[in-house]
Amino acid sequence: MAEYVFKLEDIEPLLEGLAILGTGGGGSPDWGRAIMKSDMESGRVYRMVDPEDVQDDAFVISGGIMGSVKTLEKLSIEQLMSKWDKRFELLIALKAMEGYFNREVNYVVPFEVGGLNTPVMFALAARAGIPVINGDGLGRCAPETQMTSFIGHGISLTPMPLADHVGNTIIVTKSINSTFPDEVGRYMVTNGGGLGGNSHYPMSGVQLKKSVIPRSISLALDIGKEVINARNTGGDTVEAFRSYMGGINLFKGKVATVQGEDKGGFYRTVVKMVGTDGFAGGEARLIVKNESMALWVDDKVRAIFPDLICMLEEDGRGIMSIDISEGKVLNLIGLPCHERLRASALSSVGREAFGSARYGCPDLEYQPIEELNK
Repeated sequence: MAEYVFKLEDIEPLLEGLAILGTGGGGSPDWGRAIMKSDMESGRVYRMVDPEDVQDDAFVISGGIMGSVKTLEKLSIEQLMSKWDKRFELLIALKAMEGYFNREVNYVVPFEVGGLNTPVMFALAARAGIPVINGDGLGRCAPETQMTSFIGHGISLTPMPLADHVGNTIIVTKSINSTFPDEVGRYMVTNGGGLGGNSHYPMSGVQLKKSVIPRSISLALDIGKEVINARNTGGDTVEAFRSYMGGINLFKGKVATVQGEDKGGFYRTVVKMVGTDGFAGGEARLIVKNESMALWVDDKVRAIFPDLICMLEEDGRGIMSIDISEGKVLNLIGLPCHERLRASALSSVGREAFGSARYGCPDLEYQPIEELNK
């Protein structure tokens, strides 16, 4: 499609869809809403182009906010935005990338689709005067920087400039394994205010078109419209989403226990649920590392990262992992991840980058959600 310019009326459906696809992470949609409204009302323009419209020789980078969702929720949106007017970590990181390559960035592409991490890339692009790509590196959210489609399609994560919340800036220029840059970044943000912004995956337009999860942002907008329409007309919002995406009803139940900790830049939990409605009498165990990672229903594996376990409340809204609490009823809808992300996860570098040991399940081997739910 031609360049799309976002309007104020796009904000709510976009955030609805991003929250669902975010699989529990990606930052609070409340933050995304505040950022988008503030930018648009101040005259900043959010421009988006499809991947196929990008020039082959364009210089494209990815990026996003780095930090624990638990840390983010402790900060004031108003205070953060006021600080960003003076020093925006993502813009500092972008300028560091331009300085490293001695070349201007033409486009940015979000690392993930999430309620904060997608809007902040629009905020970055608006300040830099460039468009955002209609796509991202996952088609969902993920807890670590190396967990993308890009990395399994020959695109280097480094150099990775990172600017933290208190004023430090570094560049990880090279790493011998895929997880090192993220580990450096986690150390930096943990000791630099709990929050930072990074740029990474420098690529050409040709590389982008072979690796990006295409049109995931417009998909989130369309999902949001479907769910909002169902809510406004008295329909079943969860079924509206499931039907629109062709998803799998993995489980519905009430949260019995939540055991979690904020450690090393992540909020990680084990959620146990007891079934309700059509799943009455059943039990589920959900592993969350910022985002939903793996699900067992009645001790059988039903979904494994990077396939999506979308967590919806009764009104069809996607829930943030930090908001999961005892007594809350959740609908778990499964979706296969995009074929490009799956190929990346199964590549030699992807097996290290995406490995289940990264979320505490070293003996769990990936199986496609379609096979697990025949």
